[in-house]
Amino acid sequence: MQGRSKTEIFTEIKKQKMYSQEYLSQQRNQPWREALRKSMKAAERTAIERVSMPEQDPEVRNKNMKEVNQGLTAEQAMKEARRCLDCVNPTCITGCPVNINIPGFIKEIERGNFEGAIRCLKESNGLPAVCGRVCPQEIQCESQCFYVQKLKKEPVAIGYLERFAADYERESGKISVPEILPSNGIKIGVVGSGPAGLTVAGDLRKLGYEVTVFEALHEIGGVLKYGIPEFRLPNVIVDVEIENLRRMGVHFVTDFVVGKTATFEQLMKEGYRAFFVGSGAGLPNFMGIPGENSVGIFSSNEYLTRVNLMGAGKEDYDTPVLRGKHVAVIGGGNTAMDSVRTAKRMGAQRTMIVYRRSFEEMPARKEEIKHAREEGIEFLLLTNPVAYLADEKGRVKQMKVQKMELSEPDASGRRRPVPVEGSEYLIDVDMVVVSVGVSPNPLIPQLLPDLKITKWKTIEVNPETMQSSIPWLFAGGDIVRGGATVILAMGDGRRTAEGIHKYVQSL
Repeated sequence: MQGRSKTEIFTEIKKQKMYSQEYLSQQRNQPWREALRKSMKAAERTAIERVSMPEQDPEVRNKNMKEVNQGLTAEQAMKEARRCLDCVNPTCITGCPVNINIPGFIKEIERGNFEGAIRCLKESNGLPAVCGRVCPQEIQCESQCFYVQKLKKEPVAIGYLERFAADYERESGKISVPEILPSNGIKIGVVGSGPAGLTVAGDLRKLGYEVTVFEALHEIGGVLKYGIPEFRLPNVIVDVEIENLRRMGVHFVTDFVVGKTATFEQLMKEGYRAFFVGSGAGLPNFMGIPGENSVGIFSSNEYLTRVNLMGAGKEDYDTPVLRGKHVAVIGGGNTAMDSVRTAKRMGAQRTMIVYRRSFEEMPARKEEIKHAREEGIEFLLLTNPVAYLADEKGRVKQMKVQKMELSEPDASGRRRPVPVEGSEYLIDVDMVVVSVGVSPNPLIPQLLPDLKITKWKTIEVNPETMQSSIPWLFAGGDIVRGGATVILAMGDGRRTAEGIHKYVQSL
């Protein structure tokens, strides 16, 4: 410890209010810092309170599209990292769909070695800045944390720390490119540039494959661009991750619909040996109730795509979009929260979530619900629309809703919503966004009659390899799951890369 006592070491730590880049560069390899890390007892670590994420004020942020969460300072990140107990059996890793070495990257943050932390993250996660923002850590890695499982305390803020490490790398301007094996000359096609497709592309490129991503839209990113608002995931964050894939040698082609612009057969004649399909679940579901075709009723996919990807509402864009004064969003998932919070930022006077169950059953992330409530969103729970009424021009003007009550739990433990007779009433609305689920993109299954699909119209795959009934075709993400999280799609991507590698090498 270079003659320092434990008291002196802790005094040194307490003096540090903010860590400058120069200070960290000087200090991260100092023996006393590692000695301090090793000398901390479990009781000292567990006594540290979980960090709170700095946020924009609700009355300010609900009028702009800037990111709500502001990120941790270096001081906050290192203090939170000291909470990690570095368990002998790190169950947090098993809770992560891409198996990040969570204790490994957190301990690097504790040491002040932020470059080491991001290198550790990137060994298994090609999109750490994205995952640190939108993954539901509370039901995945953090739910398996020792603090939750054994101590019944708040878990280590794994998502916040992942975001911190990724943001540090981006802001430093020194973005690392993973090691790439020499090119093997084998061409692989990836259909769709969402999180599953980007993950497949990155993992296969590391193995030396020549990878091309075909995207039907004019921008790369899939649901990361069209489905998630900038106040949750800024486009610049996605662009940086994509640029890193380009630097790795991944090729991207936009405005290209596989099956229309060119068929699989044509692409195979160009030398492609296998394909991954990650074309998502972009077909919106509606409820089929009277008046649902009225003007002013959108699917959440259309509404969010107009605003997020096509710039509706920005002064220098001419993408049309309605700006309702009284907006109802039907549903209780993350996409519903994104839609209603977007409507608030687009100037709506009254914004409502209409959901047929209660808060306890609501599938949206707790953080998203919290943010929505803070921003002035109303929640009409145990309520379900049964009809829409339009004015003389065909635009929706009212919504008839019915109160619901929850039945006793069924065999699965889920409580079914049951209508309350005679409880209907009208609500004034001039815009409605329906967010009650999506169905898989039907194009690929229609093109390949030999492709096996499930009763839900998703592609049937081997869950270990993600290989379909057509040997050269692999699939993952929403086209297989029918709607899931970013990190689950990325997990599919990692398994697919391994599956394609084994398949191609066996030919």
